[in-house]
Amino acid sequence: MNLHTPNPYASTRLPLFARNVVSTSHPLAAQAGLRMLLAGGNAVDAAIAAAAALTITEPVSNGLGSDAFCILWDGQQLHGLNASGTAPQAWTPGYFHGKYGADALTPPKRGLDSVTVPGAVAGWVALSERFGKLPFADLMAPAIELAERGYAVPVVVQQKWAAATPELQSLPGFSEAFLPWGRAPQVGELFRFPAAAKGLRAIAESKGEAFYRGPIAQALARFSAEQGGALTEADLATYRPEWVTPIAQDYRGHTLHEIPPNGQGIAALVALGILSNFDLAAMKVDSVAAQHLQIEAMKLAFVDVYRYVAEPGAMDVTPAQMLDPAYLRERAKLIDMQRAQDFGAGNPARGGTVYLTAADERGMMVSFIQSNYMGFGSGAVEPTFGISLQNRGHGFNLGTGPGRNTANLVAPGKRPFHTIIPAFLTKDGQPVMSYGVMGANMQPQGHMQTLVRLLDHGQSLQAACDAPRWRFDAGLHINVESAMDPATVQGLKDLGHQTRLIDDPYQDFGAGQFIWRLGDPGSEGYVAASDPRRDGAAVGF
Repeated sequence: MNLHTPNPYASTRLPLFARNVVSTSHPLAAQAGLRMLLAGGNAVDAAIAAAAALTITEPVSNGLGSDAFCILWDGQQLHGLNASGTAPQAWTPGYFHGKYGADALTPPKRGLDSVTVPGAVAGWVALSERFGKLPFADLMAPAIELAERGYAVPVVVQQKWAAATPELQSLPGFSEAFLPWGRAPQVGELFRFPAAAKGLRAIAESKGEAFYRGPIAQALARFSAEQGGALTEADLATYRPEWVTPIAQDYRGHTLHEIPPNGQGIAALVALGILSNFDLAAMKVDSVAAQHLQIEAMKLAFVDVYRYVAEPGAMDVTPAQMLDPAYLRERAKLIDMQRAQDFGAGNPARGGTVYLTAADERGMMVSFIQSNYMGFGSGAVEPTFGISLQNRGHGFNLGTGPGRNTANLVAPGKRPFHTIIPAFLTKDGQPVMSYGVMGANMQPQGHMQTLVRLLDHGQSLQAACDAPRWRFDAGLHINVESAMDPATVQGLKDLGHQTRLIDDPYQDFGAGQFIWRLGDPGSEGYVAASDPRRDGAAVGF
């Protein structure tokens, strides 16, 4: 990354330079985190406050019923937290086949039978207890204020809110929570969420106990039963987030760290391991060759991820086997620089989301992500406490047919394949950058594309964030951002990529938040970039 390289792309943002930074996809959430830093809190306090605020300011993407993941540098070492939820004890393939027919391949996309135990609140508590400085209740205060007083709905959030309404308006609790006008809000219209304020107060006063072993848990179980779901008080009471060791891949003298499976972060590591076998720096940054090579590496990564990745205990290969350098060298040999290909899975040797990042002058850096999965998640909202529930159960498989990932078969207490992934970059064991790029399977693709721009091509942080992106879909199909050079798009078509030009940055091309450390803690500070594809901002002092 070169601070002095001009940004060649049109942008509405400038990078922020500060010793204490919060960067999120909504300015009010970024300010919630900044309040904690100004009150003497650290980056973890800021991240939790921002995450809580985002459940109110970006309800399309996340809510109090979300899941979450985190990678943080505590000043000495990295830690990973998996706060993704588990399946209700009643969930088996037979449970779903009995309700939805023997041909059902996955749990439903919407409704209570798509809901696993929400993990985000437990994740906030775990982070606060282990690393936070301020009282937990203080961290909830900005979100409670936003829910009670309301806020003016911004442009990008409004667009996605309106787009989701036709599909979800009949789902239980949705219209009461998110369509108080009888329709989606207009830009600038004041949205209040008093039920969520009540939920946040209960969470704040009990340090999360109310959610898993108190009145919110009781309300969620009752709501689930009334709507034909399987989530019980016992499912909630037994849930615990898990501290994990991040997995890593060396690349160009740096090391990228991701949360291990059940998430898809390993896809970015596999793709970078493949790209390590090529001289990308010798190619022009936005050339057809550079983009083609990255697309093909990403395809190879995804085909293995979709075939093998699940809850770690169910996988028949390990992350180490998938990242073995010899295996990735062989996979790299499959890339033909003259044509696009539809790859099959390899054979490793056997043995809408919100992202935010925060850093403080003492050297703590936090990479945090939480999500309801698809827009508004399950679409179901518990009305008493405003718990908008994720639909992560849709990520399970129900069958074991040819080519299916049998390791991801639904089972009681199991975590599904997950798309949300925070990222963290180090060099020689020291922190360099906390970052993430939102948007379903765009996330590892965004991790890889922006890192190549920073490390291979020396682009500045904001330029790497602003640059036009592509997104691999399936087979030979890719989506291409409308800002991409038409000559590059045509060149990709000539190689056989079936391209579709899309002008939808919110989901198709993700949205990133980046914090890069400039020097030792307390000296130069950080530079931060916030993606113009969302309503967000980087703030600091």
